[in-house]
Amino acid sequence: MSSKLIFMVLVAIIFMSVFTSPAFASNAETKANPHHKEVVNVAHRGASGHAPENTIAAFDKALQMKSDFIEIDVQMTADGELIAIHDTTVNRTTDGSGNVSDYTLEEIQQLDAGSWFGEEFAGEPIPTFEEILDKYRGKIGILIELKSPELYPGMEEKVAEALRDRNMHKPRNGKIIIQSFNHESVRLSKELLPRIPHGVLAGLTWADVTDEELEEFATYADYFNPNMNIVTEDLVDRVHDKDMKMWTYTVRTQEQADRLLDLRVDGIITDFPEYVHKHPGKW
Repeated sequence: MSSKLIFMVLVAIIFMSVFTSPAFASNAETKANPHHKEVVNVAHRGASGHAPENTIAAFDKALQMKSDFIEIDVQMTADGELIAIHDTTVNRTTDGSGNVSDYTLEEIQQLDAGSWFGEEFAGEPIPTFEEILDKYRGKIGILIELKSPELYPGMEEKVAEALRDRNMHKPRNGKIIIQSFNHESVRLSKELLPRIPHGVLAGLTWADVTDEELEEFATYADYFNPNMNIVTEDLVDRVHDKDMKMWTYTVRTQEQADRLLDLRVDGIITDFPEYVHKHPGKW
């Protein structure tokens, strides 16, 4: 075989190896398929489609499923301790009844927060905010929702104190984010923790948000996080024009996720992390 022929064969082999490699195929697939955009995968109250919401079981499942963030709801007990629970009462997700704010930490941790979801989760307790920080810091991002802060004076300061105590008030990787439907609470929290990104949550009533309102949000928030039902291509563009990102909630079907991925949102908050295709083929 001539040296020229050998050279041509080697070139052909190199050519084939490059263009059939997994890296090249993945890159080409990413360009061809908008669903493979780098969308942040946020496990809503943990992987709450698979385990009881706002429990260690749900957060562990989110970690196992390679979510980028867990989203947690923070409220306060009667003795001023921060805990993770969504509703302002314990009725729906525990075997107790009454307002969260009427329970001391010791009392609320006696409740069963898992049996309602499945027998295998019987006895799952309500975790504290500090417990969550200590267990998951450095392992997964934490999206902290200040839930009904108007009911809990001083909540923003207590959250800030817990983060400062752990030197988590000046993150370098954006892995701590704080959000709330109470926009004044977001503003106060941003003043207390200026180096932590903050987001304003927006329900259905914000479907007609104006550019002026978005510009005002952008003075203290880094994210505009709306209900998925008000998300349009125009809204995504306008939020991005204000140099904010958009993480939208709450996805519970593959079709909902696909629509939002097509609209090029920055993050999806979902009960089912498998519906968000940041990691093609991982599920």
